[in-house]
Amino acid sequence: MVTIKDVADLAGVSSSTVSRVLNDRNYIKEETRQKVQGAMNALGYKPSRLARGLRSNKSRIIGLIISDIQNPFFTGLVRAVEDIAHENNYALILANADEDPQKEELNVDLMISERVAGVIITPTKEYNCPVKKLINNKIPVVCVDRRILDCDVDIVLLDNVSASKNLVDHLLSMNHRRIGAILGPSDVTTGRERLLGMKNAFEEKNIPLDENLILQSMPKEENGYKLAHELFALADPPTAIFAGNNLLALGAMRAIKELGLKIPDDISMVSFDDSTWSELVQPSITVVAQPTYEIGRIAAELIMRRIEDINCSVTTVMLESQVLFRESVLPLVTI
Repeated sequence: MVTIKDVADLAGVSSSTVSRVLNDRNYIKEETRQKVQGAMNALGYKPSRLARGLRSNKSRIIGLIISDIQNPFFTGLVRAVEDIAHENNYALILANADEDPQKEELNVDLMISERVAGVIITPTKEYNCPVKKLINNKIPVVCVDRRILDCDVDIVLLDNVSASKNLVDHLLSMNHRRIGAILGPSDVTTGRERLLGMKNAFEEKNIPLDENLILQSMPKEENGYKLAHELFALADPPTAIFAGNNLLALGAMRAIKELGLKIPDDISMVSFDDSTWSELVQPSITVVAQPTYEIGRIAAELIMRRIEDINCSVTTVMLESQVLFRESVLPLVTI
């Protein structure tokens, strides 16, 4: 392993001079700086981010804790965070909470032990979140996609209420009244807000909402499959399905296929999240498209700002979505 001393010997300077170059001190002569950089290039020397962080008590690492790595929603978000981190000479540690508060807390403990400069997190719960541990350790935090209600932190999220209302409005405009909702749990803000948007759509048009058609669970594919089967087992099943995210939608579609039903001939369907599959399947699925890259980019920029000034004003950024109308909804013909 090449060391700072090896670089110093080749450049003909002291080890402390190499260290000053690595830490970008302004009072190093340009000629000396070029000698050191030339020696590092010749020897293939790569400075340890961890070691530099230990010396300066400020690492060049950003932590990103997402709630479910299997959810395609996070693909663009993670890419954006990594892009902004790279532009600012930060590395990225990615961790998966798998919608498990205990695993989330273990990941938070990992970020603290790794002395990360800041953490971007999609919290699994809105209360008693381990984000408090990060704040107590003076580690900057930005939440994405979901709110936490007992910590004052920067947040980047979607206007879930209006997005959900727009999807359900589309189904109502097609004369669907028995709309089965498969949503995330109400103790997570996205699940509760998407349910609220659905209720607002019904209330605005003075249409009664059958609460028996609303089912909520952790947003995973197997739960979408199970809940769809429950809806279709009702004596009066729904004529349309509203899925709260793409994993729930996938599970519901698997159940629909297993039951020998066809979209949209037998059952109309809409969902949150635009994935590659939602456009490529036949028929293509009407969805709310979330600006995932933009969410990640703004979150990364906010964490960079807070790393520079941990006492800067707290910011909430709420982004708008777009409904992509495709082929998965047909008007309901009543006799």
